Amino acid sequence: MATDQGLSSVYEPGQVERKWYQYWKDNNYFASVDDYSKKPFSIVMPPPNVTGSLHLGHALDNTLQDILARWRRMQGYNTLWLPGTDHAGIATQAKVEEALLQEGLTRQQLGREKFLERVWDWKVQYGSRITEQLSFLGSSCDWTRERFTMDEGCSQAVREVFVNLYEKGLIYQGEYITNWCTKCKTAISDIEVEHEDSDGYLWHIRYPVKDSADFIIVATTRPETMLGDTGVAVHPDDERYKHLVGQKVILPLMNREIPVFADEYVDREFGTGAVKVTPAHDPNDFDMGIRHGLEQLRVIDEIGLMNENAGEYSGLDRQEARKAIVRDLQTGGYLIKVEDHRHAVGHCQRCNSIIEPMISTQWFVKMQPLARPAIDKVVSGDIQFIPERFTRIYLNWMENIRDWCISRQLWWGHRIPVWYCDDCGEVICSKTDPTECPQCLGSDLRQDEDVLDTWFSSALWPFSTLGWPEQTKDLNYFYPTSVLVTGRDIIFFWVARMIFSGLEHTGEVPFHEVNIHGLILDGQGRKMSKSLGNGIDPIEVIENYGADTLRFSLITGVTPGNDIRFNWGKVENTRNFANKIWNASRFVLMNLSDYQPIILSENNLLLADRWIISRLSNTTSEVERLLERYDLGEAAKTLYEFIWNDFCDWYIELAKPRLFSKEADGDRLAVQNVLRNVLVDTLRLLHPFMPFITEEIYQNIPGHSETIMLDAWPEPGDYWGEAIDNMQGIMTVIRAIRNIRAEFGISPALKIKAILLSHDPKFADMLHENQEYIKGLGGVNDLQVLTELVNKPSQAGSALTSKVEIYVPLEGVVDIAREIERLEKELKSVKADLEKAQAKLNNENFLSRAPREVIEKESNKVEEARLKQEGILQRIQTLTN
Repeated sequence: MATDQGLSSVYEPGQVERKWYQYWKDNNYFASVDDYSKKPFSIVMPPPNVTGSLHLGHALDNTLQDILARWRRMQGYNTLWLPGTDHAGIATQAKVEEALLQEGLTRQQLGREKFLERVWDWKVQYGSRITEQLSFLGSSCDWTRERFTMDEGCSQAVREVFVNLYEKGLIYQGEYITNWCTKCKTAISDIEVEHEDSDGYLWHIRYPVKDSADFIIVATTRPETMLGDTGVAVHPDDERYKHLVGQKVILPLMNREIPVFADEYVDREFGTGAVKVTPAHDPNDFDMGIRHGLEQLRVIDEIGLMNENAGEYSGLDRQEARKAIVRDLQTGGYLIKVEDHRHAVGHCQRCNSIIEPMISTQWFVKMQPLARPAIDKVVSGDIQFIPERFTRIYLNWMENIRDWCISRQLWWGHRIPVWYCDDCGEVICSKTDPTECPQCLGSDLRQDEDVLDTWFSSALWPFSTLGWPEQTKDLNYFYPTSVLVTGRDIIFFWVARMIFSGLEHTGEVPFHEVNIHGLILDGQGRKMSKSLGNGIDPIEVIENYGADTLRFSLITGVTPGNDIRFNWGKVENTRNFANKIWNASRFVLMNLSDYQPIILSENNLLLADRWIISRLSNTTSEVERLLERYDLGEAAKTLYEFIWNDFCDWYIELAKPRLFSKEADGDRLAVQNVLRNVLVDTLRLLHPFMPFITEEIYQNIPGHSETIMLDAWPEPGDYWGEAIDNMQGIMTVIRAIRNIRAEFGISPALKIKAILLSHDPKFADMLHENQEYIKGLGGVNDLQVLTELVNKPSQAGSALTSKVEIYVPLEGVVDIAREIERLEKELKSVKADLEKAQAKLNNENFLSRAPREVIEKESNKVEEARLKQEGILQRIQTLTN
């Protein structure tokens, strides 16, 4: 799809991006090829929720993946970036239930089958939104292979895994304390609970000892659960309570006898050192209850109301019950005191309601046998976390892992493949739906009502999407995948579960490297959220600035694994960068009308040519080194500096006289070839980062191929170290001359005289041979390069570098009397600012009252004013000598 019509005067990203993405898709450039002799590179996209829309976290995550995929594709790897979405059980069901409420319906009124039909309809209608948005970003994933965690293949894999684990005794059903969300009405796993510090109270309650005037005081943060107390625990070494161990106390308000027992779990320093034990509503109490054979008495139901075991408080909401119980304790003389207490309270990650620990019948995965191999593979280095510091986070969690609660009381999701025979009580776990009981041959079968945790199917993603449990060509070729790119917030949710699932079910690790990135925060370092109103819609950024600008601004200079502050200034700077590339490319293309390719050699290359080719070689090596280390932010920064500084600001300016000269045709041809070749390889290096603008420019360059994305990745080329050193010396001289011009307000249009003094004859000769560069870019018409200077010029601006002294005579160039007058006026103003700021810092009242940042600001003002004052005095001295 060659354009070859020249670049427009202004870059319009919207038109360009839509055009090229469709072109890439139409030509199937994103797909892997049927050549299993090539080295594979495979990466699975962390599947976004089907309910979702693109947020900045997705944009970052997929930009990083796309850079890697495009880079490896250009390197010649058979590249597969496999996309897909997650069915997102709780989130999707909640969305559909909200829609039903608008119709005055509930899922219970519809029934399970009809409700699921509505969810599938919703998925068809809205489920493609996020994948369409990912295409706006430029994601070069193979959409012909797009998967869904509840598609036929993934569903088969889920059944296979569940049954295999069940038959090995690694999946079991049991009464256990779980995290219960009273709003979502389902159990959730430990890592789906977010703990937030909250201000609360510590209530001290007197429990009378049976048949005694004695009593024991317990301290609790949740008095409403005391109705379900079945014991009081103290530490075995606590002398205060040893005489009470083994006795019974009377539970206030319920008048029920419960035992006092000793357990090492109790913290003697917390509260009174005696704790009420409610095994049905606290995980630690549950464990103590198991150890001491306590009754498990539930007093709160699935929707957060006090149940029939709560006596007269039955039917009250948890918070209402708390108020009533505290009031009655006070009336009965049981409440000793109330203390302010700040503590962590668990909230549902999905709906933010307070979690209720609760005994319920759930399905669990036995984790210890699965965790050990997953730990060993990371310790041995078979799987590497990048940055390495995340290894310790992973290992700490895996080494202390608890059994995984995998059942959810929902309708949308993978239904648990277990059936119960109502005729004989047989439990049937099957990969296919049974029609009769294998035990009694009865047909009265009832499937378990629960569905599996969403993360159960996501844990199989790297291999289920490649055809497992079938041994497909794709599975054998692309698995294990090459790398996983994901955020630090789902190491436990997803990464750990993929590792132990891959090892258990395929015998291999799911990936060899895990590239962890940070979270995107707002400019103040806060998490983005609806409540703060600080969210940024990436689609709006793309519409206003272009996808390339969003991509590059998200990653430039970012340190691997660190959180990122979104900065609108960075977006603006990146748009300027895109415009800089565009304008520089337009200039090059406008001067290639008579271009002919020639073989470049040292004989037809000038110093500037050898320098830019060497700098390109350096940049190519450095970018590849950084990409191999997954330091994509630093790679982007390296490219930015080469393009903006070396190519645009220096080489193009140095090339202009040769392009515009009518005398040296051979030299014009050489510089055209250098410009064209350097631009092409620079675009290739930049393409994975900014795919759209690079393709648009590339398609206008003579000799282009059908697409830049399938071109070979550049390799380091010729390198002349001396050219880099010499050019650096010349650039330093030019910068010094420009600084002198700026200091003394010399008009850019005015040509000046400059004297260069170097005591190194070889360096002086080099400056003399290349004086046209200095004249052209320094605005110099009279340049002297000397190795000796008897009398240094008076009234001259000067600068000193490691190899050369630079003098710019000012007589006839600057109105010296007027400039001295201007400088003295400026000096007076600076002195006033300095005295004002210094006076504040000498004021004890100001220092004692002002915030630290205000004091620092005044200190900086003083330092800046002093430096400015010194500079003005030096310039006055120069003019008066």
